[in-house]
Amino acid sequence: MPPSASSLQFHSPPRELPHHVRLLPWMSAFFIAMAFLESAVVVYLRALYYPEGFDFPLAPMSPTLVGTEIGREAATILMLLAVPAVVTRRALERFAWFCFGFGVWDIFYYVWLKVLLDWPSSLFSRDLLFLIPVPWVGPVWAPCVISLGLITTALVILHGRDRDPAFRVSTTAWALLIVGALLMILSFVIDPLQRSFGVQALLNSSGDALINGREYMPEHYPWPWFAAGFVFAVLGLFITWRSALRPPIRPTPKHSTAQ
Repeated sequence: MPPSASSLQFHSPPRELPHHVRLLPWMSAFFIAMAFLESAVVVYLRALYYPEGFDFPLAPMSPTLVGTEIGREAATILMLLAVPAVVTRRALERFAWFCFGFGVWDIFYYVWLKVLLDWPSSLFSRDLLFLIPVPWVGPVWAPCVISLGLITTALVILHGRDRDPAFRVSTTAWALLIVGALLMILSFVIDPLQRSFGVQALLNSSGDALINGREYMPEHYPWPWFAAGFVFAVLGLFITWRSALRPPIRPTPKHSTAQ
């Protein structure tokens, strides 16, 4: 007996997840593992130079070790750039994956340090954040806020590309994001440069700035610079988010008229 018409159901094949969504688990796993490697190196360094726990002033370090640390940080940035270059050829998507990777890596760096060393004791603990091109100093909460912003920016851009392959970040949004980033970076380096390491550190690639600045004691974090940068960056992200939510513009088909 042939099946009735009502029993015949036509199902469209399940919609495949967007490429970026399918990449998220593996990309997250890679950057979380990368963060563990980074934190493991810091565990070894602190066991050697800060057996009582990390704090300022910085312990004296040999030029060879400081140079190695700068090289390691440069290699880390190269790894963060290389992975996006492998998964996509589009510059904007590479930028988005770099932001995502940097954010996940940085947050889980502190997560692993908390697991391995029970540090930081609080989000207000001071940390030596970076060495390139000069030492960056700030409370733990500041890079964590930036990392959350980077992850959000990445997801907004990737979502926009999923909706419309022609999606772009506007010039206004780029300007706001760049100004915001520069102001937040300035909040990390302005005090060390003014009070200890010196402006000459910008021209010094041998690591002497870190060695000569080992007596540096951060007194206060210039959070107004960070706050100003945060406002600019949030405005840029908001504009990008609004743009990513707009429906894609479809070309209007042209109809020929009968003669």
